[in-house]
Amino acid sequence: MSDHLPEQMAGIAVFACVVEARSFTGAARMLGTSKSAVSKQIARLETLLDVQLLRRTTRSLSPTAAGQTLYDRTAEAIALCRSAGGEVASLLQRPMGLLRVTAPMTLGRLVVAPALPAFLEAYPEMRVQLVLLDRAVDLAEEGFDIAIRTTRELPAGAVARPLGSTAYLLCAAPGYLARVAAPASPEDLAALNCLRYGEGETHQLWRFDGADGPRDVRAVRVSGNLLVNSSESLRDAVRQGLGVALLPDFVVDEDLRQGSIVRLLPDWTVRPPFGPTISAVWLPDRHLPPKMRVFVDFMVERLSR
Repeated sequence: MSDHLPEQMAGIAVFACVVEARSFTGAARMLGTSKSAVSKQIARLETLLDVQLLRRTTRSLSPTAAGQTLYDRTAEAIALCRSAGGEVASLLQRPMGLLRVTAPMTLGRLVVAPALPAFLEAYPEMRVQLVLLDRAVDLAEEGFDIAIRTTRELPAGAVARPLGSTAYLLCAAPGYLARVAAPASPEDLAALNCLRYGEGETHQLWRFDGADGPRDVRAVRVSGNLLVNSSESLRDAVRQGLGVALLPDFVVDEDLRQGSIVRLLPDWTVRPPFGPTISAVWLPDRHLPPKMRVFVDFMVERLSR
C-alpha cells in the first residue's frame, strides 16, 4: 500500500474537490483539468483503496459512508496544504517572513545592525535574524538567505550585488605621533609599530597607490607588537597610542571627526586587504524572494548615502 502513497494522496485531493463541488464537472473546474481526468483519478483511488467512495446517479453525486469517512479524516490535512500553498504564493508576491542574514562582526555591528530598525519599520511583515560571524559561512548548509561580505573571492556558484564601498585608512593617535615622526612616505612605516588585523602571519605587506595610481605602487613589509582579529579592538589600540594601523573608514569615521585618531599619508590610497566592495551574497534562485530583494535594495540605498 505504501508504494502507492503518492498516488493516493493525489487522488484524495481530487476526491475532496469532487465532494465539495458535488460533481466531476465542478471539481474539474476547480482543478483546471478535464472531467474525464477527474473521473479517472477517482476510479484509480477506489481501486487502490478497494472501496466505493462515491454514490452516482443520473441527477446527483454524493459520498458513500466510506467516502464520507475518508473526506472527514483528510479534510483538515487538505485545508492545511491549501493554506500552505497560499502562504508560499504570498511569500513570492510580497516581503514577509524570516530573513536570515550573516555578516562579519564589526561590519554587522556598525553598518548592518543600525539599518535594521528602519528596515523593519518599512516592512512590518518581516523578521530578521542577524548572525555576526568572522568566518566564511556555507549559505546552504547553515540556512542563511544572505551573507554580507567584504572579500575579493566570492563563494563558488553564488550571486553577489555590490551594496557600497569602503576605504581603508592609515591611522594613528595624536599621542603616538607626539613620540615618533609622522611618516612622510609608505617606506617610513618600516620604522613604526604597525598594528595588524588577522590571525597568524597575515597582511604583513601593506600596499599603497600614489597620485599616479597603479603606476606608482609602494609595497612595504611592516611589523608590530599586536595582531588582532577585530577591527574595533585594533582601533581601540590605535586610539590608546600603541601604533599605526590600517582601518576601514566605517570603523574610524567618528574618531576622525573627534580628532582622537588622525589619518596619515592622505595623498596615498591604501589597497584594501579584503577588497573595497561591500557585497550581498546569496545562492542562485530563478525567482529571488521579495524579502531578499527589498533587503538588498534597502542596504544599497542606505550605504549610498
